[in-house]
Amino acid sequence: MTIANPIYDTVFKYLMEDERIARTILSALLKEDIVKVEVRPHEYTNGQKEVLSIFRIDFGATIRKSDGKEQLILIELQKTWLPTETLRFRQYLGVHYQNPKNIIYDSADRHALPMVAVYLLGHTVGDIEEPVIYVRHQAFNYDDEPVKRGIPNHFVDSLNHDSIIVQIPRLHGRINNRLDKVLSIFDQKRVSHESEHYLSLDDHAFDTADDDMQPIIHRLMMAAVSVEMRQNMNVEDEYFSLIKEQEGKVYGLERDLAEKMALLNEKDDELAEKDGQLAEKASQLAEKASQLAEKASQLAEKDGQLAEKDGQLAEKDGQLAEKDGQLAEKDGQLAEKDGQLAEKDGQLAEKDGQLKSLVKMLMQTGRSVDDIATALHIDKEKVQNMMNEKES
Repeated sequence: MTIANPIYDTVFKYLMEDERIARTILSALLKEDIVKVEVRPHEYTNGQKEVLSIFRIDFGATIRKSDGKEQLILIELQKTWLPTETLRFRQYLGVHYQNPKNIIYDSADRHALPMVAVYLLGHTVGDIEEPVIYVRHQAFNYDDEPVKRGIPNHFVDSLNHDSIIVQIPRLHGRINNRLDKVLSIFDQKRVSHESEHYLSLDDHAFDTADDDMQPIIHRLMMAAVSVEMRQNMNVEDEYFSLIKEQEGKVYGLERDLAEKMALLNEKDDELAEKDGQLAEKASQLAEKASQLAEKASQLAEKDGQLAEKDGQLAEKDGQLAEKDGQLAEKDGQLAEKDGQLAEKDGQLAEKDGQLKSLVKMLMQTGRSVDDIATALHIDKEKVQNMMNEKES
């Protein structure tokens, strides 16, 4: 059998507009008994394809728990063909967290509705091989032990949400459970050879008595023969071909930019190395300057010591000059004394001559040594010496 490919936004929207089908698909994804589902007002779809390539529908779903109690939750369903920034998904979630309509005001503690984010991706997420990934928040204590008492808690649940990620390229056609059967309508390995607008399903793969799958198959078969659907899918093909072309250009620009950035990083590394070398040189120069400053300080200290020595020497020279002056004065005094002594010696020599002459005269008169000594008032020995000098 041939069905319309629900990977196209127009087909997927047409499929999810049926409340029963939406319950079937969401119940399989959440593994819950959803008894009621409705599209939330002000939902955002792909009305701005020139900006975004994400299809989004918000649901309010009523879940019947195993104890029979019912709970209202929010389901944020987002579908995209192409890899996109996670920031966009986060922005959409932020709208829910900020929307006051998602707060229950009739409760005593006024809490937010629990939320589950479902992502149907037309691309893979890294190396994760599982086609469906369930990401659930859980509370732990410091020792990483699950907190059970008091959980669930409205405050905790209002600040966190669970996520379900479906990697459509990882769907391999194997049907092991209810979810596999529901998601098999998205398996792109079943794309028709004639056109990507259609999937070819095995007639025997789906039981005609399956009350949940038959409405899904029937609605997709209706979409497959709809002229309007075919035209809308052609528009999407044109749009995504432009997107891919733009992505190719962007990829080329990003590749060029990456090369430029690599060159810039290489230059930055070279500059950093040069900066390191300059810093090392600057450090060496600073060290040399410090050594020169130390040498200059030592020289200044030496100069001060030499100046002090010069002062001391000048003082010594002054003292020596003063001593020389005193010595010169003493020499003058000694010369004067020597003159006086020479004069005295002359006078003494003259007196000695006179005395000798007188001794000679007295001797000639026959006077004795004793008489001469008595007469002249000198020693007899001196008289005798004078007489001996005369005889010699």
